[in-house]
Amino acid sequence: MIPVTSLGTTSYTTGPGSISRFNMFNAATLSGEAASGYSTGEAMDALERLGNEHLDGIDVGVEWSGLSYQERHGSGNTMVVLGLALVFVFLVLAALYESWAVPIAVILSLPVAGVGAYLGIWLCGLENNVYFQIGLVMLVGLVAKNAILIVEFAKEGTDAGLSPADAALHAARLRFRPIVMTSLAFMLGLVPLLFASGPGAAARRDIGTGVFFGMLVAVTVGILFVPFFFVQIARIKEKLRKK
Repeated sequence: MIPVTSLGTTSYTTGPGSISRFNMFNAATLSGEAASGYSTGEAMDALERLGNEHLDGIDVGVEWSGLSYQERHGSGNTMVVLGLALVFVFLVLAALYESWAVPIAVILSLPVAGVGAYLGIWLCGLENNVYFQIGLVMLVGLVAKNAILIVEFAKEGTDAGLSPADAALHAARLRFRPIVMTSLAFMLGLVPLLFASGPGAAARRDIGTGVFFGMLVAVTVGILFVPFFFVQIARIKEKLRKK
């Protein structure tokens, strides 16, 4: 046991209780959220712009972590995901119908639902974020299911000897009520998401609103295009076969 003064000197001073580091650099954490009417991407762009204006030249920069990092580096992939979903649906239908032409009638009906989804979030003042984009991918499967019901029966009619127009009209009459009933039941299940409140309500509203309005337009407008697309594809296929 020896006195501390034999080893060094002591003095009173003050300092931070903890030092934050990010990638081994001294860092200060900033947390916030976008104001009403603005997306998180717009808020992040504004913060980066302010950082470039006031921190440039003093060896201080802005970096993202957590969900903000994932959003910044994962943005812009929506069209790739939707494209892969459409390709997957097309390949499955091509194997189902043993035809490369018939599935096109199903694929052509999907953009109508997408327009309805974007129109819905625009009318409700919501933003195009990752939750809405997840709803779009889900919408592809829901709308394709309705179109498949009509195309399946229409193809069976043409195989039985009916003309494409007669087969499409017959299939539309047979499947109209089941499609409307199942779609309305699903849309009623989405109503709680439209009026969600509490923690996580924004994400539920974004998903529910996009899917609800997409299904609404798909049932009221898009379903009318499916027989038309089937007839046109069948006629083009017949012309190519004759050539």
